[in-house]
Amino acid sequence: MARVCALTGTKVRYGNNVSHSHRVTHRRFEPNLQKVRLQSEALGVAVPMNISTRALRTVQKKGGLDGFLMTTADAKLQPEALRLKNKIRRKLMGR
Repeated sequence: MARVCALTGTKVRYGNNVSHSHRVTHRRFEPNLQKVRLQSEALGVAVPMNISTRALRTVQKKGGLDGFLMTTADAKLQPEALRLKNKIRRKLMGR
């Protein structure tokens, strides 16, 4: 399983552990991913996805999954989230 947020694309970053003697060893900074089921009011289904806790906070702030997707620019979304956004947009337009 890839360690990537399904909404924002937050992924593993790399850095160094630096000891007191300045000996450097490589390390990974992994995102805090959680498996959640977010409810889409427009589609009427719960969508399971792996998202970071930061993205989860933003989703709650924007009023749910639909609010988050509709207010976020397409360039900032992952392909899976973009497909979901287009489904919601079509449903809201009445198609």
